[in-house]
Amino acid sequence: MATSAEMRAVKNQFSSFLRGFYEGKFIYKYRDMLRHHFKLRKQYFIEVSMEDIQSYDEDLADKLRKQPTEYIALLEEATKEVADDITRPRPIGEENVDDIQVIIKSEANPVPIRDIKSDQVSHLTKVTGICIAASGIRAKATSITIQCRSCRNVVPNLLIRPGLEGYNLPRRCNTEQVGRPPCSLDPYYIVPDKCKCVDFQVLKLQEAPDDIPQGEMPRHLQLYCDRYLCDKVVPGNRVTILGIYSIKKNGKTTTKKSSKEKVSVGVRSPYLRVLGIQIETTGSGRSAVSPFTPAEEEQMRRLAALPNIYEKISKSVAPSIYGSDDVKKAIACLLFGGSRKRLPDGLTRRGDINVLLLGDPGTAKSQLLKFVEKVSPIGVYTSGKGSSAAGLTASVNRDPTTRNFVMEGGAMVLADGGVVCIDEFDKMREDDRVAIHEAMEQQTISIAKAGITTTLNSRCSVLAAANSVFGRWDDMKGEENIDFMPTILSRFDMIFIVKDEHDEKRDTTLAKHVMNIHMNALQATEVEGEMSLELLKKYIAFCRSRCGPRLSEAAGEKLKNRYVLMRFGVREHELDSEKRLSIPITVRQLEAVIRISESLAKMQLLPFATEAHVDEALRLFQVSTLDAAMSGSLAGAEGFTSEEDHEMLVRIEKQLKRRFAIGTQVSEASIVQDFTRQKYPERSVQKVIFTMIRRGELQHRMQRKLLYRLK
Repeated sequence: MATSAEMRAVKNQFSSFLRGFYEGKFIYKYRDMLRHHFKLRKQYFIEVSMEDIQSYDEDLADKLRKQPTEYIALLEEATKEVADDITRPRPIGEENVDDIQVIIKSEANPVPIRDIKSDQVSHLTKVTGICIAASGIRAKATSITIQCRSCRNVVPNLLIRPGLEGYNLPRRCNTEQVGRPPCSLDPYYIVPDKCKCVDFQVLKLQEAPDDIPQGEMPRHLQLYCDRYLCDKVVPGNRVTILGIYSIKKNGKTTTKKSSKEKVSVGVRSPYLRVLGIQIETTGSGRSAVSPFTPAEEEQMRRLAALPNIYEKISKSVAPSIYGSDDVKKAIACLLFGGSRKRLPDGLTRRGDINVLLLGDPGTAKSQLLKFVEKVSPIGVYTSGKGSSAAGLTASVNRDPTTRNFVMEGGAMVLADGGVVCIDEFDKMREDDRVAIHEAMEQQTISIAKAGITTTLNSRCSVLAAANSVFGRWDDMKGEENIDFMPTILSRFDMIFIVKDEHDEKRDTTLAKHVMNIHMNALQATEVEGEMSLELLKKYIAFCRSRCGPRLSEAAGEKLKNRYVLMRFGVREHELDSEKRLSIPITVRQLEAVIRISESLAKMQLLPFATEAHVDEALRLFQVSTLDAAMSGSLAGAEGFTSEEDHEMLVRIEKQLKRRFAIGTQVSEASIVQDFTRQKYPERSVQKVIFTMIRRGELQHRMQRKLLYRLK
């Protein structure tokens, strides 16, 4: 421990540092900062850089690193004295200067949570991680006044050390008065009115995913923040924390084992007393967009002025995946999003675009989802089978310490302002899928559980990938491939059917592309006309924060006419085929086209969406949702050309089913002969048999000679 003379000397050194440290042409950084915070904002804190103290006096910085608990208190006292000097004269009523908090920042390299050991206790430590929980703000006394119950003796202003350590009240009262019996044991109680308190908050830090070794559970560390550091961080943020690695007594155990556990007197649990917080704006953590420098802004505006910016962005979406140009253009629209509108009556219309990819395995759907998670400002990736309704929306749990119910947001709440990627969407249970209906259209999540009734925001886009009912897309079945309710399908702005089609020329190009990627995996090859991942991410964040386009009048008129025609075409189609479409075309789809037009205008930083944008939006809508809606009509599909052929195949299938019951078996050759005698082409009969085998209705037996009917 330092003597009081040494303490005074160190305090004077800190005072002279705050008064005399300057940068460049005599810019007195800390004096100006103190005056600015004090006079203009009435904020009693100051941010001090460790590097500045180091350049001013190395010994001082070293002392601060080795014994931060003592020297931070001295630095705060010195700051208060300097503030007292430089803010005189003060207005009436503000004669006293409040305590000033010193927030420390440092450029030192952070240490992983796993590497903090006992030799770091009471030292200054810098760690990184993800904040996963934040308590409410509570009050902690900095000085207390206690009073004896018996003799009313008052002991004023007992100072309490900062941190999570408490204060042990004295067991005995020292005042002995003549003629009075001595006071009993534990006579003191705290006088609440005469205590000084500060706000504090407890956070839970989990180590960053990059630092976790393979197959290990992530470690946690408790953080203690007070005064101006409270409410800086929300769960989900990636943070870098500078603080004092401290220890506290373990909480008293109320179990039967407590008598045995009295042996562990010297065991303490660690926590970090926070002195500075930096919220990371890069990475997939949830964070505000960092302010753009004028040079960056100029670069973004130059990019937006390029005539082929739309093509450039769509080529930059997952450049390692070959083809799927329209899907990539739709994903580019999803990343930029339309404009959110708040109507005069208080209702809002969503601006986020939802996209569904339906189709065959092996068409790079999941890879596209992974790319979107990386490039969007906030991205959350979940898989259908491993996601429950509570995990996607919100759950209500009991807090183990306070025993109160607390609410934890799920994936759709954490991705507020970003994109949720849901893979294997068709494998989700039906009741879980219903839970995201409200989140997709109204963009809120309403909770009424365990006495908590509230509404959370989930302003996020949904990018979902699903397979068809039969695993692969079955052209014979048409609409039966789609196993979703019209209620959920109408909430998707664009629905793409991604088929794995056989085409020798395309297969050759694709094989070359895949070989090229595998051979040159380590050398990053820049393709002409593409943007880097970092630049694309920045450009998306810039456009989303600066631009909210609207439809121009001419474009609106054009869109109205096209929508009426679209509805008329769908009605004609339904009358012809005598059944309703599984993918409905409703007003939601009209709004979808408006949103796509706005996102195309946003890519070019234009205030209005023109007719050209509407044309491209209608084209995207035509190749996605309308084509998927019309997929029931099999004209022009693989293997047959006309409606008559389709009817013939259906007739053959009906006769086949009539021919032999479930659980019986018949020779395949005799069936083919029977149908050819009835003037049916052999190829059509074989095709029906093959389709029924693929659907699991028939099975080959006895070296493919017999057919056995399963269902």
